[in-house]
Amino acid sequence: MKICIVGAGAVGGLIGTRLAASGVEVGALARGETLVALRTHGWRLKQGGQLLSGPAAEVSNDARELGPRDLVIIAVKAPVTAALAESVTPLLGPSTIVLPAMNGVPWWFMPDLGSIDPGGAVAKAIPLPHVIGCVVHLSAATEAPGVAAHKNGMGLIIGEPDGASSSRLAAVHALLANAGFSVTSSPAIRSEAWYKLWGNLTMNPVSALTGATGDRILDDPLVRNFCSAAMLEAQAIGARIGCAIDQTPEERHAVTRELGAFKTSMLLDAERGRPIELDAIVTVVHELGKRTGVATPNIDALLGLARLFAQSRGLYPAASSSSLLAPRTGP
Repeated sequence: MKICIVGAGAVGGLIGTRLAASGVEVGALARGETLVALRTHGWRLKQGGQLLSGPAAEVSNDARELGPRDLVIIAVKAPVTAALAESVTPLLGPSTIVLPAMNGVPWWFMPDLGSIDPGGAVAKAIPLPHVIGCVVHLSAATEAPGVAAHKNGMGLIIGEPDGASSSRLAAVHALLANAGFSVTSSPAIRSEAWYKLWGNLTMNPVSALTGATGDRILDDPLVRNFCSAAMLEAQAIGARIGCAIDQTPEERHAVTRELGAFKTSMLLDAERGRPIELDAIVTVVHELGKRTGVATPNIDALLGLARLFAQSRGLYPAASSSSLLAPRTGP
């Protein structure tokens, strides 16, 4: 199987190196210093006190030079997905599998979500039949261009968007498991994505706003209660879109507590002056609240505050998603 990683940073570098080290041909669509590093040194990953490595197959900043692949793993931040999508098209052949390893609600989750795929540009460039869904339960960082560092977890949940069992799903499962990942094939990948979002919805923006680690957020009863109220709103939305969650916010907080004094990805992005993934994690829930008729006053407040915070620091476009933030006119 010929594989291409799009976004060979932290998560992409981790997946790419593990696959290459397992003997699979793994190339990359990359640019700048990452492109040079992959061509010079191949795939590199710091994990368990060791430096793992694997040869990099074809690496280019132009997908037309690479041509169609069997599997394309997209591991970029949500804010750049729309701009990147069209450039990925040359990697797609009739039977190419696309595995998006991304945070938040992905473009394939539901049609016509303007907050994450304005105008449907991503859906047009990467049609749904190519997609196998993926929910990432691991964390990594980029130590240097072309060098990923594993932090914790090795979990990947994958599944066909329609819940079907398929030979291609089995093949991707075996490929990732052979590379050392803890893989689960799920018949309800949309629900798996919504459940992960349920925790990130509050922890990510609250941490970015306050600069606090996860343990401090949960230790403050006022902040924890606010997070719980927002989560109840999202839980009600999930029940209406076929992604019911059979858990209380406090039970979800207990899961988060196990991570200790961690910094969320949104807080890390804010500290580094990078665009934050606000739309895929919060704005989309606000949009779905309007679509389903679920009142979301706590989510709305969180979105407004996080949006102003990010705009004032140049981490979020001033006019982005303005139509979605208009006053509610429905029930």
